[in-house]
Amino acid sequence: MSKPKVWISRPFFPDIVDRLRPYFEVCAETEDRKHSADELAVCLADADAAIIGLVERIDAATIAGAPRLRFVANLGVGHNNLDLDALSAAGIGASNTPDVLNETVADYAWALMLAAARRVGAAERWLRAGHWQGFRFEGWLGADVHGKTIGILGMGRIGQAIARRASGFRSKVLYHNRSRLDPRIEHDCGATYVDKATLLAESDHLILVLPFTAQNRHAIGAAELAAMKPTATLVNIARGGIVDEAALARALADGVIAAAALDVFEGEPAIHPDLLKLENIVLSPHIASASRDTRRDMAALAVDNVLAAFGHGPHAGRPPTILNPGVLADASRPVFPNA
Repeated sequence: MSKPKVWISRPFFPDIVDRLRPYFEVCAETEDRKHSADELAVCLADADAAIIGLVERIDAATIAGAPRLRFVANLGVGHNNLDLDALSAAGIGASNTPDVLNETVADYAWALMLAAARRVGAAERWLRAGHWQGFRFEGWLGADVHGKTIGILGMGRIGQAIARRASGFRSKVLYHNRSRLDPRIEHDCGATYVDKATLLAESDHLILVLPFTAQNRHAIGAAELAAMKPTATLVNIARGGIVDEAALARALADGVIAAAALDVFEGEPAIHPDLLKLENIVLSPHIASASRDTRRDMAALAVDNVLAAFGHGPHAGRPPTILNPGVLADASRPVFPNA
Protein backbone atom coordinates (compact mmCIF):
# COMPACT_ATOMS: atom_id res chain seq x y z
CA MET A 1 0.00 0.00 0.00
CA SER A 2 1.43 3.38 -1.01
CA LYS A 3 2.21 5.97 1.59
CA PRO A 4 -0.10 8.95 2.03
CA LYS A 5 1.25 12.19 0.59
CA VAL A 6 1.94 15.34 2.57
CA TRP A 7 2.54 18.66 0.80
CA ILE A 8 4.62 21.30 2.61
CA SER A 9 4.10 24.81 1.27
CA ARG A 10 7.47 26.27 2.31
CA PRO A 11 10.94 25.00 3.18
CA PHE A 12 11.82 24.49 6.84
CA PHE A 13 14.32 22.55 8.97
CA PRO A 14 15.11 19.37 6.98
CA ASP A 15 15.70 17.27 10.09
CA ILE A 16 12.16 17.98 11.28
CA VAL A 17 10.68 17.28 7.84
CA ASP A 18 12.57 13.97 7.85
CA ARG A 19 10.38 12.76 10.74
CA LEU A 20 7.54 12.46 8.21
CA ARG A 21 9.40 10.38 5.64
CA PRO A 22 8.96 6.91 7.20
CA TYR A 23 5.19 7.34 6.98
CA PHE A 24 4.55 9.76 4.10
CA GLU A 25 5.57 10.62 0.62
CA VAL A 26 6.84 14.15 1.28
CA CYS A 27 6.50 16.89 -1.33
CA ALA A 28 8.19 19.99 0.14
CA GLU A 29 8.49 23.29 -1.67
CA THR A 30 12.03 24.63 -1.99
CA GLU A 31 11.06 28.31 -2.28
CA ASP A 32 9.35 30.38 0.41
CA ARG A 33 6.58 32.21 -1.43
CA LYS A 34 2.83 32.76 -1.45
CA HIS A 35 0.86 30.38 -3.63
CA SER A 36 -2.10 31.56 -5.66
CA ALA A 37 -5.48 29.90 -5.24
CA ASP A 38 -4.98 28.01 -8.50
CA GLU A 39 -1.52 26.83 -7.43
CA LEU A 40 -2.89 25.69 -4.07
CA ALA A 41 -5.59 23.68 -5.79
CA VAL A 42 -3.00 21.90 -7.91
CA CYS A 43 -0.71 21.18 -4.95
CA LEU A 44 -3.55 19.82 -2.83
CA ALA A 45 -5.25 17.81 -5.56
CA ASP A 46 -3.50 14.53 -4.65
CA ALA A 47 -2.40 15.36 -1.09
CA ASP A 48 -3.59 13.54 2.00
CA ALA A 49 -2.17 16.17 4.34
CA ALA A 50 -0.63 19.61 4.10
CA ILE A 51 1.57 21.85 6.22
CA ILE A 52 1.00 25.46 5.23
CA GLY A 53 1.90 29.01 6.23
CA LEU A 54 -0.36 31.87 7.22
CA VAL A 55 -0.36 33.29 3.69
CA GLU A 56 -2.12 30.25 2.23
CA ARG A 57 -5.90 30.60 2.27
CA ILE A 58 -7.68 27.25 2.58
CA ASP A 59 -11.42 27.44 1.96
CA ALA A 60 -14.23 25.48 0.32
CA ALA A 61 -13.10 26.38 -3.19
CA THR A 62 -9.50 25.38 -2.47
CA ILE A 63 -10.40 21.94 -1.17
CA ALA A 64 -13.14 21.20 -3.70
CA GLY A 65 -10.64 19.42 -5.94
CA ALA A 66 -8.75 17.68 -3.12
CA PRO A 67 -10.72 14.49 -2.42
CA ARG A 68 -7.91 12.81 -0.49
CA LEU A 69 -7.10 15.72 1.81
CA ARG A 70 -7.67 14.80 5.46
CA PHE A 71 -5.50 17.16 7.50
CA VAL A 72 -4.09 20.69 7.29
CA ALA A 73 -1.45 21.87 9.77
CA ASN A 74 -1.04 25.64 10.02
CA LEU A 75 2.40 27.04 10.87
CA GLY A 76 1.16 29.75 13.20
CA VAL A 77 -1.17 30.48 16.08
CA GLY A 78 -3.62 32.58 14.12
CA HIS A 79 -5.77 30.64 11.70
CA ASN A 80 -7.99 33.21 9.98
CA ASN A 81 -6.53 31.83 6.73
CA LEU A 82 -8.44 28.59 7.36
CA ASP A 83 -12.17 28.23 6.73
CA LEU A 84 -12.78 25.85 9.61
CA ASP A 85 -16.45 25.39 8.76
CA ALA A 86 -15.59 24.28 5.24
CA LEU A 87 -12.80 22.02 6.45
CA SER A 88 -14.99 20.42 9.10
CA ALA A 89 -17.84 19.90 6.64
CA ALA A 90 -15.41 18.04 4.39
CA GLY A 91 -14.10 15.94 7.28
CA ILE A 92 -10.68 17.59 7.15
CA GLY A 93 -8.88 18.18 10.43
CA ALA A 94 -6.88 21.35 11.03
CA SER A 95 -4.30 22.41 13.60
CA ASN A 96 -2.23 25.42 14.62
CA THR A 97 0.89 25.96 16.73
CA PRO A 98 -0.13 27.70 19.97
CA ASP A 99 1.85 28.12 23.19
CA VAL A 100 5.30 27.24 21.83
CA LEU A 101 5.84 30.84 20.76
CA ASN A 102 4.30 32.76 23.67
CA GLU A 103 7.51 33.80 25.40
CA THR A 104 9.39 34.64 22.21
CA VAL A 105 6.58 36.84 20.91
CA ALA A 106 6.32 38.53 24.32
CA ASP A 107 10.05 39.31 24.17
CA TYR A 108 9.58 40.88 20.77
CA ALA A 109 6.60 42.95 21.88
CA TRP A 110 8.84 44.52 24.51
CA ALA A 111 11.60 45.01 21.94
CA LEU A 112 9.21 46.90 19.65
CA MET A 113 7.77 48.94 22.50
CA LEU A 114 11.21 49.98 23.71
CA ALA A 115 12.42 50.74 20.19
CA ALA A 116 9.39 52.93 19.43
CA ALA A 117 9.40 54.70 22.78
CA ARG A 118 13.12 55.48 22.64
CA ARG A 119 13.16 56.26 18.88
CA VAL A 120 15.75 53.59 18.15
CA GLY A 121 14.91 53.10 14.47
CA ALA A 122 14.94 56.77 13.55
CA ALA A 123 18.11 57.41 15.55
CA GLU A 124 19.94 54.58 13.81
CA ARG A 125 18.88 55.79 10.36
CA TRP A 126 20.04 59.32 11.27
CA LEU A 127 23.40 58.02 12.49
CA ARG A 128 23.95 55.84 9.42
CA ALA A 129 23.19 58.81 7.20
CA GLY A 130 26.18 60.60 8.75
CA HIS A 131 24.28 63.31 10.63
CA TRP A 132 25.83 62.69 14.07
CA GLN A 133 28.29 65.47 14.84
CA GLY A 134 28.42 65.09 18.62
CA PHE A 135 26.40 64.72 21.80
CA ARG A 136 23.33 66.93 22.20
CA PHE A 137 21.80 67.08 25.68
CA GLU A 138 18.29 67.61 24.34
CA GLY A 139 18.72 65.42 21.29
CA TRP A 140 16.66 62.33 20.58
CA LEU A 141 14.40 62.61 23.63
CA GLY A 142 12.07 59.64 23.87
CA ALA A 143 9.65 58.21 26.41
CA ASP A 144 10.41 56.06 29.44
CA VAL A 145 8.94 52.59 29.80
CA HIS A 146 9.93 51.89 33.39
CA GLY A 147 7.36 53.10 35.88
CA LYS A 148 4.79 53.75 33.15
CA THR A 149 1.42 52.15 32.43
CA ILE A 150 1.47 49.25 29.98
CA GLY A 151 -1.89 48.51 28.37
CA ILE A 152 -2.65 45.14 26.81
CA LEU A 153 -5.63 44.66 24.51
CA GLY A 154 -6.20 40.91 24.27
CA MET A 155 -5.07 38.95 27.31
CA GLY A 156 -4.48 35.44 26.11
CA ARG A 157 -1.29 33.53 26.82
CA ILE A 158 0.91 35.94 24.87
CA GLY A 159 -0.68 38.94 26.54
CA GLN A 160 -0.09 37.32 29.91
CA ALA A 161 3.56 36.68 29.06
CA ILE A 162 3.94 40.35 28.11
CA ALA A 163 2.35 41.40 31.40
CA ARG A 164 4.65 39.23 33.51
CA ARG A 165 7.68 41.02 32.10
CA ALA A 166 6.42 44.37 33.32
CA SER A 167 7.36 43.70 36.95
CA GLY A 168 11.05 44.11 36.10
CA PHE A 169 10.29 47.59 34.80
CA ARG A 170 8.13 48.47 37.81
CA SER A 171 5.37 49.21 35.34
CA LYS A 172 1.65 49.19 36.00
CA VAL A 173 -0.31 46.80 33.76
CA LEU A 174 -3.88 47.36 32.61
CA TYR A 175 -5.71 45.01 30.27
CA HIS A 176 -8.96 44.61 28.43
CA ASN A 177 -10.20 41.31 27.13
CA ARG A 178 -13.40 39.79 25.81
CA SER A 179 -13.80 38.21 29.25
CA ARG A 180 -12.04 38.93 32.50
CA LEU A 181 -9.30 36.57 33.63
CA ASP A 182 -9.40 34.44 36.74
CA PRO A 183 -8.18 36.50 39.74
CA ARG A 184 -5.27 34.11 40.24
CA ILE A 185 -4.02 34.79 36.70
CA GLU A 186 -4.46 38.53 37.21
CA HIS A 187 -2.36 38.29 40.36
CA ASP A 188 0.33 36.25 38.61
CA CYS A 189 0.48 38.81 35.80
CA GLY A 190 0.20 41.84 38.08
CA ALA A 191 -2.58 43.06 35.77
CA THR A 192 -5.78 45.01 36.39
CA TYR A 193 -8.88 44.62 34.25
CA VAL A 194 -10.43 47.80 32.84
CA ASP A 195 -12.89 48.65 30.10
CA LYS A 196 -11.57 49.53 26.66
CA ALA A 197 -12.13 53.27 27.09
CA THR A 198 -10.06 53.32 30.27
CA LEU A 199 -7.34 51.23 28.64
CA LEU A 200 -7.05 53.69 25.78
CA ALA A 201 -7.09 56.75 28.02
CA GLU A 202 -4.61 55.58 30.64
CA SER A 203 -2.01 53.51 28.75
CA ASP A 204 1.38 55.06 28.12
CA HIS A 205 2.23 52.11 25.90
CA LEU A 206 -0.57 50.04 24.36
CA ILE A 207 0.16 46.56 22.97
CA LEU A 208 -2.34 44.75 20.75
CA VAL A 209 -2.50 40.97 21.14
CA LEU A 210 -6.08 40.19 20.15
CA PRO A 211 -7.05 37.68 17.45
CA PHE A 212 -8.22 38.85 14.05
CA THR A 213 -11.96 38.47 13.53
CA ALA A 214 -14.50 40.37 11.49
CA GLN A 215 -15.50 42.15 14.69
CA ASN A 216 -11.89 43.10 15.48
CA ARG A 217 -11.10 44.55 12.06
CA HIS A 218 -9.97 48.15 12.63
CA ALA A 219 -10.54 47.80 16.36
CA ILE A 220 -8.02 50.63 16.58
CA GLY A 221 -9.13 53.42 14.27
CA ALA A 222 -9.26 57.20 14.30
CA ALA A 223 -11.61 57.40 17.28
CA GLU A 224 -9.54 55.02 19.41
CA LEU A 225 -6.28 56.77 18.54
CA ALA A 226 -7.81 60.12 19.47
CA ALA A 227 -8.76 58.66 22.85
CA MET A 228 -5.12 57.82 23.65
CA LYS A 229 -2.54 60.08 25.26
CA PRO A 230 -0.58 62.28 22.84
CA THR A 231 2.57 60.84 24.41
CA ALA A 232 1.44 57.22 23.94
CA THR A 233 3.05 54.42 21.96
CA LEU A 234 1.03 51.79 20.06
CA VAL A 235 2.43 48.31 19.31
CA ASN A 236 0.73 45.71 17.11
CA ILE A 237 2.06 42.14 17.17
CA ALA A 238 -1.35 40.56 16.68
CA ARG A 239 -2.64 40.62 13.11
CA GLY A 240 -2.74 43.13 10.32
CA GLY A 241 -6.19 44.60 9.93
CA ILE A 242 -6.74 45.16 13.62
CA VAL A 243 -5.32 48.66 13.11
CA ASP A 244 -6.71 51.09 10.54
CA GLU A 245 -3.32 51.87 9.03
CA ALA A 246 -4.45 55.00 7.18
CA ALA A 247 -5.85 56.39 10.42
CA LEU A 248 -2.67 55.46 12.27
CA ALA A 249 -0.50 57.22 9.68
CA ARG A 250 -2.56 60.39 10.06
CA ALA A 251 -2.44 60.18 13.85
CA LEU A 252 1.34 59.80 13.87
CA ALA A 253 1.84 62.61 11.37
CA ASP A 254 -0.46 64.94 13.32
CA GLY A 255 0.92 64.12 16.78
CA VAL A 256 -2.28 62.47 18.00
CA ILE A 257 -0.02 59.79 19.48
CA ALA A 258 3.75 59.90 19.77
CA ALA A 259 4.95 56.65 18.22
CA ALA A 260 4.03 53.20 16.99
CA ALA A 261 5.59 49.85 16.14
CA LEU A 262 4.04 47.30 13.79
CA ASP A 263 5.12 43.73 13.06
CA VAL A 264 1.95 42.88 11.09
CA PHE A 265 0.11 44.65 8.29
CA GLU A 266 -3.30 44.46 6.69
CA GLY A 267 -2.02 43.90 3.16
CA GLU A 268 1.30 42.29 3.99
CA PRO A 269 3.81 42.08 2.48
CA ALA A 270 2.57 45.41 1.09
CA ILE A 271 2.87 48.30 3.56
CA HIS A 272 0.58 51.33 3.56
CA PRO A 273 2.72 53.96 1.79
CA ASP A 274 1.91 56.68 4.33
CA LEU A 275 3.49 54.60 7.10
CA LEU A 276 6.74 54.37 5.16
CA LYS A 277 7.07 58.15 5.14
CA LEU A 278 7.08 58.46 8.94
CA GLU A 279 10.06 58.55 11.29
CA ASN A 280 8.04 57.91 14.48
CA ILE A 281 7.16 54.32 13.64
CA VAL A 282 9.13 51.05 13.81
CA LEU A 283 8.25 48.53 11.09
CA SER A 284 9.28 44.88 11.00
CA PRO A 285 8.34 42.03 8.60
CA HIS A 286 6.13 39.77 10.76
CA ILE A 287 9.01 38.28 12.75
CA ALA A 288 7.78 38.28 16.36
CA SER A 289 8.14 34.49 16.62
CA ALA A 290 11.36 34.38 14.59
CA SER A 291 13.85 32.90 17.00
CA ARG A 292 15.54 29.72 15.85
CA ASP A 293 14.34 27.68 18.83
CA THR A 294 10.74 28.85 18.54
CA ARG A 295 10.44 28.38 14.80
CA ARG A 296 11.82 24.86 15.24
CA ASP A 297 9.25 24.20 17.96
CA MET A 298 6.47 25.48 15.68
CA ALA A 299 7.61 23.24 12.85
CA ALA A 300 7.90 20.25 15.18
CA LEU A 301 4.38 20.80 16.51
CA ALA A 302 2.96 21.00 12.98
CA VAL A 303 4.69 17.72 12.14
CA ASP A 304 3.44 16.14 15.39
CA ASN A 305 -0.11 17.05 14.42
CA VAL A 306 0.19 15.47 10.97
CA LEU A 307 1.81 12.32 12.35
CA ALA A 308 -0.86 11.98 15.03
CA ALA A 309 -3.66 12.50 12.53
CA PHE A 310 -2.47 9.44 10.64
CA GLY A 311 -1.91 7.29 13.70
CA HIS A 312 1.79 7.82 14.38
CA GLY A 313 3.91 9.24 17.17
CA PRO A 314 3.17 9.79 20.87
CA HIS A 315 -0.17 11.51 20.12
CA ALA A 316 -1.37 8.89 17.64
CA GLY A 317 -4.99 9.44 16.73
CA ARG A 318 -5.26 12.67 18.70
CA PRO A 319 -3.45 15.62 17.10
CA PRO A 320 -2.30 17.74 20.07
CA THR A 321 -3.55 21.11 18.86
CA ILE A 322 -6.42 20.22 16.55
CA LEU A 323 -8.76 23.16 15.92
CA ASN A 324 -11.85 21.18 14.95
CA PRO A 325 -11.82 18.06 17.15
CA GLY A 326 -15.40 17.29 16.17
CA VAL A 327 -14.15 15.68 12.96
CA LEU A 328 -12.50 12.99 15.08
CA ALA A 329 -15.83 11.98 16.55
CA ASP A 330 -17.79 11.81 13.28
CA ALA A 331 -18.20 8.05 12.89
CA SER A 332 -20.08 8.50 9.60
CA ARG A 333 -16.97 9.80 7.89
CA PRO A 334 -13.53 8.12 8.14
CA VAL A 335 -11.48 11.21 8.87
CA PHE A 336 -8.05 9.65 8.68
CA PRO A 337 -8.45 6.55 6.55
CA ASN A 338 -4.71 5.88 6.40
CA ALA A 339 -4.35 5.78 10.20
